[in-house]
Amino acid sequence: MAIKEGLRPGGRSARVQESVHTAVRELLQEQERASITVPQIATRAGVTPSTIYRRWGDLAALLADVALARMRPDSAPAETGSLRGDLQAWAEQYLDEMSSEPGRNMMRDVQCSQTPGYCVTILGGQLQVILDRYADRAEPLPSVDRLINLLAAPTVFRILFASAPLRVEELHQLIDLALATPAAADE
Repeated sequence: MAIKEGLRPGGRSARVQESVHTAVRELLQEQERASITVPQIATRAGVTPSTIYRRWGDLAALLADVALARMRPDSAPAETGSLRGDLQAWAEQYLDEMSSEPGRNMMRDVQCSQTPGYCVTILGGQLQVILDRYADRAEPLPSVDRLINLLAAPTVFRILFASAPLRVEELHQLIDLALATPAAADE
């Protein structure tokens, strides 16, 4: 069962979704994720397990949906007055949030999402907001894809697969590389 992108449930459907999401977030704070079950979530949310299975399909899809909801930004990226400063603030916050235990768990849950590419859409939207602030500059701006490939991708890879996340200094070097013109970066 695919979770429809852009679906904005209203009325009862919205209340059910919020109740189930709240139940999942509370249970994740109280106990180990491996011990959480659909019947526990349903009881906490005040719905039947069949409601959860009908809407999300399984526990992995529900956890992915909750994680995706948490990844949506609450506000615009910080505005520091310079492209480098905005990217640095964004990348440092992303590194900090995603390298935390909840952030790592969120990334693992999102891997089970039935909406591939949604995370890239979220990150791309945040980065586009930053780039749009500096669209009138004389120098060429990096593309959103370049920023995702040089900032987000190595950050996520190191968090999930290395013994330690990127150091802030390494992140700053990646920002320098991302801001270098493609010709200069290849030299």
